[in-house]
Amino acid sequence: METTFSNKCNILSELWIKYRNEEKLADFFDYNDISLPLAFMISEGVITEHNVIIEGFIEEAFIVFLAAIKIEDQGFDNLDEVLVEYLEDDFDN
Repeated sequence: METTFSNKCNILSELWIKYRNEEKLADFFDYNDISLPLAFMISEGVITEHNVIIEGFIEEAFIVFLAAIKIEDQGFDNLDEVLVEYLEDDFDN
């Protein structure tokens, strides 16, 4: 199961707002300096229509985020689910 585009936007938006000053993810935030604000604007309804280019930015950012924290897409509904999965994997290792 893959996370929906809407949920990807919500997850990336919340991540950007809450954790953009997190030093461990500084490279991720620097690289996604366009994708994360786009996700935020879609999540907040500022952008109501998008095209394949915008979708590509969001999709890449989500893939890079999951790769950065070393988890696979499991059809997440929100950032908390992603972080719980990340923390569970961290404790298992």
